[in-house]
Amino acid sequence: MCTVVIEVDEAGVRLLAVRDEDPQREWDALGAWWPAQPGVVGIRDRRAGGAWLAADPAERRLAVLLNRADVLDLPADQAVSRGTLALASVAGAFASLEDGGEVGSARMHGFNLLEVSPAGARVLSWDGSVLRETPVPAGVHMIAHDDLDDPGTARIARWLPEFQARPTRDAAWPDSWIRLLASTAELDPSDDRAIIRDNRSHGYPTQSLLYATAAVDKDGVEVLDHTLPAPAHWG
Repeated sequence: MCTVVIEVDEAGVRLLAVRDEDPQREWDALGAWWPAQPGVVGIRDRRAGGAWLAADPAERRLAVLLNRADVLDLPADQAVSRGTLALASVAGAFASLEDGGEVGSARMHGFNLLEVSPAGARVLSWDGSVLRETPVPAGVHMIAHDDLDDPGTARIARWLPEFQARPTRDAAWPDSWIRLLASTAELDPSDDRAIIRDNRSHGYPTQSLLYATAAVDKDGVEVLDHTLPAPAHWG
């Protein structure tokens, strides 16, 4: 279950995103992998060809895809890949919730799609039944497999106050948040409070594989990705 920390203010958006995925599912690091969308960069899933994170610097758009629990009893081989969502988002496909409603009518498992654009930041959430939009207000927030700032998500309850105590006021903000992320890795990766995670004890094959930092402002989008030395292992 992925995790994103995000700060929104008048200058733009900064975020730290941790990707959890099955280590056996091959992926490609940040790059321009989609010829049909020139200028778009992202982290590509080789199996389905979609993106976990995608950005269009020229349009100042960025999107990150997180899984969430859903109510749809849908076999995996019948589900539409969610990897198309981040790419569609940075193309401006979901200008309104009604546009996103077409996604909701597809046979997709649950997701949280974090979108950043010149209009601000929001989360589109699909649980297999209802599509909801949650604007991300000013300040520091976290999202994982449930709602924005969900107090019932153990890692959010544990770490959100500490990220809020380290606002991203200057160019050194990535180091500050990365140091805090490193300190979270002192927890056992199977601990519910962990951000660097091993979800196998919870019934999922996913483990934390990488993290990315990104800034979206009037000048565009800057993204950096960092692969962990081993799944669910900080260093």
